[in-house]
Amino acid sequence: MAKHLKANNAITASGMKPRPPVVVIMGHVDHGKTTLLDHIRKANVAAREAGGITQAVGAYEIIHNTRKITFIDTPGHEAFSKMRSRGAEVADLAVLVVAADEGVKPQTKEAIDILLAAKTPFIAAINKIDRTGGNIDKAKNDLATAGVFLEGYGGQVSFHGISAKTGEGVNELLDLIILAADLEGLTFDPAAPASGYILESSHDSRRGGEASVIVKNGTLRRGANIYTKTASGKVKILENFLGKTVNELEPSAPALIMGFEGLPQVGEEFSTEPIVRAEAKKSAAKPVLKKSDRVLHLILKASDAGSLEALSAVLKAVDRGDKELRVLEESVGDVTDGDLNNAIAMNSHIIGFKVKVQKGARNLAEAHGVKIVTSEIIYDLVKAVEEFFKTVGQPPAMGELEVLAVFNQKKMSEQLVGGRVTLGNFRTKASFEIVHAGQTTVAGHGKVLGLREKKNEINSADLGHEIGVLLNSSVAMQVGDKLIIRK
Repeated sequence: MAKHLKANNAITASGMKPRPPVVVIMGHVDHGKTTLLDHIRKANVAAREAGGITQAVGAYEIIHNTRKITFIDTPGHEAFSKMRSRGAEVADLAVLVVAADEGVKPQTKEAIDILLAAKTPFIAAINKIDRTGGNIDKAKNDLATAGVFLEGYGGQVSFHGISAKTGEGVNELLDLIILAADLEGLTFDPAAPASGYILESSHDSRRGGEASVIVKNGTLRRGANIYTKTASGKVKILENFLGKTVNELEPSAPALIMGFEGLPQVGEEFSTEPIVRAEAKKSAAKPVLKKSDRVLHLILKASDAGSLEALSAVLKAVDRGDKELRVLEESVGDVTDGDLNNAIAMNSHIIGFKVKVQKGARNLAEAHGVKIVTSEIIYDLVKAVEEFFKTVGQPPAMGELEVLAVFNQKKMSEQLVGGRVTLGNFRTKASFEIVHAGQTTVAGHGKVLGLREKKNEINSADLGHEIGVLLNSSVAMQVGDKLIIRK
């Protein structure tokens, strides 16, 4: 194998230069893909990922025995199947990680199908061989059942047993990757226009639009014009994968580009030569909403295009029974007052994945009763939407009060609380629902017996007023409860 591992940077007679392989790591969630990359690049990425699940495409360059290898870390969760497929198309080689103690699982099979469809050469890494109960033979048999026949087991797919945790076998796996790359004969034309693929695009509040890319041909230089089918611009800032500003990059380097006038779409090809633009989307007009009491309207926000795609796919797959989910808008960036104005106009709630809520937007949400749910974990957002569905079909809230203090609970029929009106108009003699803090389901019902504001008896209070409420309720009031009047 040594002859395949020597430095490989000679220019061929045709002017082509060898290039490093771009390698994608694929496999079932929790089988050790990110831990393997952690060991390879000596950086603990997994600990920084919310919930311990890799949720964004990242690309990293390493040097093994003087040879460069670029790794693409694709998310393993089922929500990100499109991103995994895209990674396989961009990559030259793949490493299919299979846990020795579990064998082939659903996402392993999905990864195999993607690799075979894309005709991407791959190596099997049988992981967790350090664990008691790790069974390499089980993994080999499972792979054969899934149509992957390893060397020595009736096929030609190379494999190696590893422990991503301890590092056992990882150097040998890297040797196999270099060998496979040499057999593929990967080259590029240094004189060709630079081209490659968009891995991710997002909007930074300080730097504007930026795109994470992999260069596959030519030499990408700062100052060059750059094009995709949906966006164009100029490379104003070019950074390598370490975040260091550089003047140029050759394949197969990961890069961060700032200078696109609009955000390019994830997965599309870029070039420094003009590309025929895709037809512009015809939809500046707001959607016409049909009146229905069985529809949940949502606006989706995410930190980047890939996360937005995943969020949309997951939420649209939520079990909604006989109710309908209508996603009115999807966009990248923090939640702004513009988003809130749209939500108010379209009677919608806002779901945000890995984004912040601007102060003006939060104030508008409180004033108009728009629910904003944000999280770094995608399945927290799924649970929130499932809770929203439980309230679909109810009459709209006419008034809402948040309980700030509880003064008297000697009798359930005459409880005295203090609160702030957070929506609409809160009035005496009205019936209300009780929703505990952080919940969306109804915990009980009650009736307003009387209202006081600064020792004066009143019949109603508008948004923002702090008042005392005498009420009759089926449950004991708690600080943080929402009292909702619907008619």
